[in-house]
Amino acid sequence: MSSSQKLRQLLAKPEIIVIPGVYDCLSAKLAENIGFDVVATSGFGIAASTLGLPDYGFLTATEMLYSVGRIAQSVSIPLIADLDTGYGNALNVTRTIKDAVQLGVAGVLLEDQEWPKKCGHFEGKRVISQAEHVLKIRAAVEARGDSGLVIIARTDARGPLGLDEAIARGHAYIEAGADILFVEAPQSVAELRAIAAAFPNVPLVANIVEGGKTPQISAAELQNLGFKIVFFPLTGLLAVTQTLTTCLTHIKEQGSTANFTDIVNFQDFQGLVGVPQFLQMEQKFLER
Repeated sequence: MSSSQKLRQLLAKPEIIVIPGVYDCLSAKLAENIGFDVVATSGFGIAASTLGLPDYGFLTATEMLYSVGRIAQSVSIPLIADLDTGYGNALNVTRTIKDAVQLGVAGVLLEDQEWPKKCGHFEGKRVISQAEHVLKIRAAVEARGDSGLVIIARTDARGPLGLDEAIARGHAYIEAGADILFVEAPQSVAELRAIAAAFPNVPLVANIVEGGKTPQISAAELQNLGFKIVFFPLTGLLAVTQTLTTCLTHIKEQGSTANFTDIVNFQDFQGLVGVPQFLQMEQKFLER
C-alpha cells in the first residue's frame, strides 16, 4: 500500500488525526516510534534547522524537496510535505508535484501567498489572486495522476483580507479539486466554528502554533467543532530548542556532563537509528 493510500484510509476514519511537525529524519523517526500515524514537515522547522533562517521563503524548491525526500524515506508512516507556494506558477507546481510523488510523499500543502512567502503566523503576509491559486490547485490535481497524492489547499487570506475572503477562497480551492482545506491563522474559537460551519462536508485542518494566532484548544475540541486534522507544526522544534539550550548551558557552566541527567541513553539512541541492524548486516557480509 502506498503512503498516499495509507493517508486516505486514515482520513476515512471518524477520528481527528493529530499530526506533529517534523523537520529532519530523527524527529520523524521519534514521532513514528511514539505511535503517530502521520507526520508533516514544517517549512519553518526545515528553514531553521538547515539554514538557521526564519520562514521567509529562503528555502529553494530543490532544498525543500531534498529534505522532504529524505524524511519520507526514513519512516514507514505517511508524510505530508509543506511545499509552500509550489515555487512558482501552475507550470512550476506541476514539476513540484511530480517530484513529490516520486519521493513517496503522501500529501502536500500548497498555499496562496505571494513569493517569497512568510510563516502563516507572521505579520505582513500578502496573497496572490484567488484565480491564480485555483490554477495551481488544478495543476497539482492533474500532475499527481493516479498516485492518490492528497492535496491540501491552504489559504493565508485571513490575515490580509479577512475571514470572509478566506472562506470564499476555500470554496474555490475545493471546487478546483483539493482534497482538504487549510484556512491558516483563524484568531478565535468563533472563527474556527465559522470555518467548520462553512465547510460541513470538507476535511479541515487546524494549525496550532504555540504563541501564534490560533487559540490553543485540544484535538478533541477541534473534532467537536468539525475539524479532521490538527497540526502541531513547531512544538517539537521549540521543545528541542529549549532542551538543547539547557544542555549547552550546563556544559558551558560546568565543563562536564557528569550530573546532567536529562539525556537519552546512548544505547537507546543507537537502537533508534538502527545500529544493531546495521551491525548484523555488516557481520553477515563479512562472513561471506
